[in-house]
Amino acid sequence: MKKHVSITLAAIAGTALALSAPTAASAHVSADASSTAAGSYTVVTFSVPHGCEESPTQVVTIDIPESIASVTPTVNPSWTVERVFDESSEQVTQVVYTSTTGGLPSDLRDTFALSLKLPEGEAGDTVEFPVTQTCTEGSVEWVGDEVPLVTLTAATDDDHSHGAGDDHSGDDHSTDDAHSTDAGSAAAQGDVLARVLGVVGVIVGIVGVVLAVLARRATATKA
Repeated sequence: MKKHVSITLAAIAGTALALSAPTAASAHVSADASSTAAGSYTVVTFSVPHGCEESPTQVVTIDIPESIASVTPTVNPSWTVERVFDESSEQVTQVVYTSTTGGLPSDLRDTFALSLKLPEGEAGDTVEFPVTQTCTEGSVEWVGDEVPLVTLTAATDDDHSHGAGDDHSGDDHSTDDAHSTDAGSAAAQGDVLARVLGVVGVIVGIVGVVLAVLARRATATKA
């Protein structure tokens, strides 16, 4: 009986260990992009899920690859943010977030978002953002197999097509407006002509009546 219980407990423990291993392995700084299309504008959000062992996170340094021309960091109210520039190229090489609250507790998570334009490339190419997590005690460099990255997908010409569609649509509207204007002008001209003819008709009628009255008076006088 005891033997069966031991085997059962061992199996449960092994299963729990197997299930917990992927979770522990995946608990690293990750990058999630709002758009992954090559050459597209996107917001990359870096998630810091824990500290260094039990030590709070004080500084998060995100390395920016040379393929990224410019970066606009998003303000995080619990952190100061600084961009580090290359002196020769004036290109952003790092974005550094520093805690203003005494550090991010090791059992809590926070996110840091950067607005940028992804480089041109082929589907499957990766853009790596090495991250250094500095804690009250110790630090962790997320590089190599654990580096936060964005995997590019095929570039799209939706924006270009949309713009072309707008231009074409604009041409159609312009043509329609021109036709409408011509029709309106023709209608206005016809209305004016009708009014003129109406006035002329009234005048002719009045003249006719006057002539008839004069003719009757002349006939009466002769008589």
